[in-house]
Amino acid sequence: MRIASVLTSIALAGFIATGVAAAATTAATTTTAAPAATTAAPAKKSAASAMTPEKTAISKQCSALADAKKLHGKAREKFRADCKKNGGKAT
Repeated sequence: MRIASVLTSIALAGFIATGVAAAATTAATTTTAAPAATTAAPAKKSAASAMTPEKTAISKQCSALADAKKLHGKAREKFRADCKKNGGKAT
């Protein structure tokens, strides 16, 4: 138990020292350096926002058709891919 409390104390002291050093470095750089021009990074689109309502409807239609055919696994994946290529119509 003694070793665990000593190691915990050392780790806690290390975290505090790191935080103080980082804060001191940040304060020193912000007061002496001129603010740099920032450029906004392009926002990444999430998978949900990339889907248009039309594509979503086609995907749902293909899923419904695959459910009706009781397809699972690789056969379902292949069927849905072909269906989506054909605009929601089964081949």
